[in-house]
Amino acid sequence: MPTSSETAAGPSIHSISSTEPLLSSQPLLVVDSLLCERGDRLLFAGLKFDLVAGDGIRVEGENGAGKTTLLRVIAGLTQQYEGLITWRGLGTRRNRGELHAEMLYLGHLAGVKAVLTPLENLRWWAVVHTPHLKEQSKVQFTHLLLQALDKVGLSRFAHAACHTLSAGQQRRVGLARLYLSRHPLWILDEPFTAIDRNGIEQLEALISDHLAQGGLAIITSHQAMNIEGFDRCILADYKTDYANTLEQTDNSAFEIEAQY
Repeated sequence: MPTSSETAAGPSIHSISSTEPLLSSQPLLVVDSLLCERGDRLLFAGLKFDLVAGDGIRVEGENGAGKTTLLRVIAGLTQQYEGLITWRGLGTRRNRGELHAEMLYLGHLAGVKAVLTPLENLRWWAVVHTPHLKEQSKVQFTHLLLQALDKVGLSRFAHAACHTLSAGQQRRVGLARLYLSRHPLWILDEPFTAIDRNGIEQLEALISDHLAQGGLAIITSHQAMNIEGFDRCILADYKTDYANTLEQTDNSAFEIEAQY
């Protein structure tokens, strides 16, 4: 939905950027023989999938099934798992930096500083995580930030302290990062929560465009998604017999990971 302000800004607000080509039939992300527990409870075992450029996967399960845990494991935010995860052929346990440089993770929490405004929060994040925007002048940079906030319906609140905003509005400050991101891998935990129908449709279109450009997305959502190209990962399918899974994992993933 281009506007006159977009034309004035020059470059597109969202496009994929990477140190290596994405459009390939080779898997970029591989999850193999993953096992995870919470306390004494098995969440999933023998979980595996791989994603090539343009792939998306939706993680499904009941509350407490381990959806958020799985996303945090894949994102390298916890090491409490067994199995193998690789990004561009490198095991992520030992090479988290390479993964994080090309990943955008949005969790349950808004991830904003309450005393800062949406514009200030977004500016701080963009300076750290979007080096491609350093090419812009200060005026163009600010324009792109405001444009991203407008996309999530926050243009009127750009200069209001975030502690004065509702929980849903604070979450949309985080979602505005997607409109600035060139990270190939998006990991999004319930991104459609607390946004209205129009916001959901815009976000669906953005994710669809991300996949069309060769990006990857891993999403959890309790809501139906109108996005083509997504496979399903149903966590209930991976609650297999614990002993059998451990035996399979011992014979495969542990040996493989030793190579990375």
